[in-house]
Amino acid sequence: MTNFRSNMLTLLSLSLAATLTCCDISGCDGHHVHAAPAADSAISRNATADLSALANRGKLIFDQTPKYASGYVGNKLACSDCHIRSGTAAHAAPMVDLAGLFPMFNKRAGHVISLQNRIQECFARSEAGQPPPENSAEIQALVAYIDGLSRNGVRGKAWQGRGLVKVPALTGNPAAGKAVYAAQCAGCHGADGAGVPPVLPPLWGSGSYNDGAGMNNPAKMTAFVLYNMPQNHPGTLTPQEAWDVSAYIHTKARPKFNQAFKDY
Repeated sequence: MTNFRSNMLTLLSLSLAATLTCCDISGCDGHHVHAAPAADSAISRNATADLSALANRGKLIFDQTPKYASGYVGNKLACSDCHIRSGTAAHAAPMVDLAGLFPMFNKRAGHVISLQNRIQECFARSEAGQPPPENSAEIQALVAYIDGLSRNGVRGKAWQGRGLVKVPALTGNPAAGKAVYAAQCAGCHGADGAGVPPVLPPLWGSGSYNDGAGMNNPAKMTAFVLYNMPQNHPGTLTPQEAWDVSAYIHTKARPKFNQAFKDY
């Protein structure tokens, strides 16, 4: 009887969470977010189970960065806006089995970096803010969370869903991308690209990533968009449409990267 009651409570919790998610996103042209593939959903549940208190704090920071790391964030983005489903979604730059790949050489920084350094880089670039100290509570919590997602991985071996998908080498057309954006993206992110933070991320303007962020590279954005967007029908854009809409977004104004943090 105890196990039955526990299982029922778990099912009710999952159902409520799904309902709230759909309600939150229902403003996107009247559509709901497409359900995650079964494999990805299982990864999400298993990877985040039994986390330590510190790792759970890291998950809060990861999912609601402007709220829980406000002193280091300069925009309205959270880590989970680019690393979908709390960093557990395949081909959305997931955190699963990531910790064991560090230290690694970072081409942009030009030197070997630690996981702590990589997180600092995200704050300086994608969060348009400043890097927290390596020994800060925020960095410690985020490292604990990422370590928690990597506890079953083989050290030095990337998870099969690591990174982004490969895309064909095409040329994006911003004019064509404007039409794609209006039809497929504006319903969620707004005609002005401002989104509805913290539910729907801004894509340009003061609330978005700066021009030093990885997502400011049209090829990287194309790979992200092609597999993960639009949220209500992911994977329905053609490679050319993904290139076009990324090229269009790339023409928009955004914060400037602070060159004081160029080592990140």
